[in-house]
Amino acid sequence: MPQTPVSLPDFRREKRLRRNGLWPIAGIDEVGRGCLAGPVAAAAVILDPSDVPDGLDDSKRLPAAMREALYEEILARGLAVAVAFVSAADIDQINIRQASLTAMRRALAALAIAPSYVLIDGNDLPADLACPGEAIIKGDSLSASIAAASIVAKVARDRLMTRLCSAHPAYGFSRHVGYATPEHLAAIAKHGPSPYHRLSFSPLRQI
Repeated sequence: MPQTPVSLPDFRREKRLRRNGLWPIAGIDEVGRGCLAGPVAAAAVILDPSDVPDGLDDSKRLPAAMREALYEEILARGLAVAVAFVSAADIDQINIRQASLTAMRRALAALAIAPSYVLIDGNDLPADLACPGEAIIKGDSLSASIAAASIVAKVARDRLMTRLCSAHPAYGFSRHVGYATPEHLAAIAKHGPSPYHRLSFSPLRQI
């Protein structure tokens, strides 16, 4: 049977909000929530309505080479882009949900252009945002702005984990970017946690 084609995120929500007088619109997404190591990252992106890159999609559905290419396009063609991280140590202090929301707030605050409205992936809208917004479940597969933010956050975090791999090569961070793969779990069992591991996450909290 032929497969149903996967629909790509579009800019219709942003256009509708703009017609209603809300502009600029920022998309926000986070990555790394389920990892055992490294920070959680969030990105905020304001796309140019007249120059939206083709091929934007949920970063998890894109091959690595396409993510990298789109990352460069978003930085070059977007009106404003910002990335924020919350460290593993802070995640252990405040929990992963609060760390994710903090990263989103930081990314939004770091934008060079202040948005009038934000579209955030998921069902959790951070409190105390500088502007109104809405959380959209599976927003990274629906909104082009959120999809762009998911790509920027994913590539920025993956690059950081590759740099951490150079300092701690025994864990293979560049290959699994902190997720609980068999390789990663075996490295933790052999070497113990690094300074970048989340000690509040199982199985690390049992070590």
